[in-house]
Amino acid sequence: MKWSDKAIILSARRLGENSGIIHILTENHGMYKGVDKGAFGKSKRGIYQTGNIVAAHWHARLSEQLGMLSCEIEQATAARIIDDKCKLAVISSAAGLIEKILPEREPQNTIFDDMSTLVAALCGDGDYLKEYVRLEFNLLACSGFGIDVERCAATGQTHDLSYVSPKSGRAVSKNAGIPYKDKLLILPDFLYNTSDEPDKVNTHEILAGIKLCGHFLAERVFAHARGVPPSRARLTQILENTIS
Repeated sequence: MKWSDKAIILSARRLGENSGIIHILTENHGMYKGVDKGAFGKSKRGIYQTGNIVAAHWHARLSEQLGMLSCEIEQATAARIIDDKCKLAVISSAAGLIEKILPEREPQNTIFDDMSTLVAALCGDGDYLKEYVRLEFNLLACSGFGIDVERCAATGQTHDLSYVSPKSGRAVSKNAGIPYKDKLLILPDFLYNTSDEPDKVNTHEILAGIKLCGHFLAERVFAHARGVPPSRARLTQILENTIS
């Protein structure tokens, strides 16, 4: 069995002197891993950096085997953001969450598109923090613990949604939520109202989105694990110190 696909590097872990187990997110095959015997050799230095876009080639005798992987670089994302600690923290957190949350070998077109958009924003002038929060929001949905922003849990209305119940994960309208706002989580407008989305989202909405997604990641997705991945915790600390 073999395939070739566009992919984004999630992580690379040493296996011996030069070999490595590589985790990738592919466009059409979902999250995969494979062994590259020369991953940490001189000829492939720099390819297997988190966030890099590659042309991936995987093969195995049987479909259920780990398989062998080889990649050619298409975009060296990591090299372009190496001097920005916030951007490095963003791509590290995004990759860490994807690797922990997504099931392997199941197509994940939405998440691949989100990750591709995030990488493009990191390498250009896009609002990469907005794209990062949206990725977390969609990862929650993939995990089975998505936030319901279709309508207000109290009134049923579909407009003016401003809060989310930390218990039910359902949206609450502004008027219905005001009496309980100290107990509710803020719902940033850009996470549900995409019809008139600004190019840049203000820092208060970014922090609200980080807090909102972080609550459900901790309380639901990673509740029975050792907590959220350390890379996500580091990003939260950087953002709180930088934009609060």
